[in-house]
Amino acid sequence: MKKLLALVVVIVLALAGYVAAGPFLTVHAIREAVKAQDTAALARHVDFPALRGNLRAQAEDYIARQAGADLQSHPLGAIAMGVASSMAGVGIDAMATPAGIGALLEGRNFIDRVSGRRDSDSTATPAPPRDPLKGATYGFESTSRFTATVVDGDGRPVVVVFTRDGLTWKLSDIRLPLQD
Repeated sequence: MKKLLALVVVIVLALAGYVAAGPFLTVHAIREAVKAQDTAALARHVDFPALRGNLRAQAEDYIARQAGADLQSHPLGAIAMGVASSMAGVGIDAMATPAGIGALLEGRNFIDRVSGRRDSDSTATPAPPRDPLKGATYGFESTSRFTATVVDGDGRPVVVVFTRDGLTWKLSDIRLPLQD
């Protein structure tokens, strides 16, 4: 009986350790996929429907805050906001793809990633992709939410959110530093 209880405790501890290490394993896998420019490997670690929804909500909120109450209350302003939200949605749909997320995490332009272009000087040796989460601070927000916070070129925090789905972790949100 004691052996069975010890076995159960060991299994539970191993499972808890695996779940706790899961986000770090996912971060490592994303780093390797970006380094290798392997969009298929990157896609395995990103929840694209959740990411698109979260980025779209951020963009729509930003557009509404920038427009202000006066524009929102005007009939033509409402139409303009609808058009702006649609255009933002199209841009987000283009960015929330394996190639787009790879380019974003790598610090490159989406068009450069899709075209394979690295630098305007075609004779230069392409620089290796940068580490997407270099210098990040990590933390658990809950047992199913983990964040990695990096600072962008302007010194603003960009929070990359991972959520747990069963025993696996996936990138599900990138909280952009959209300010008023």
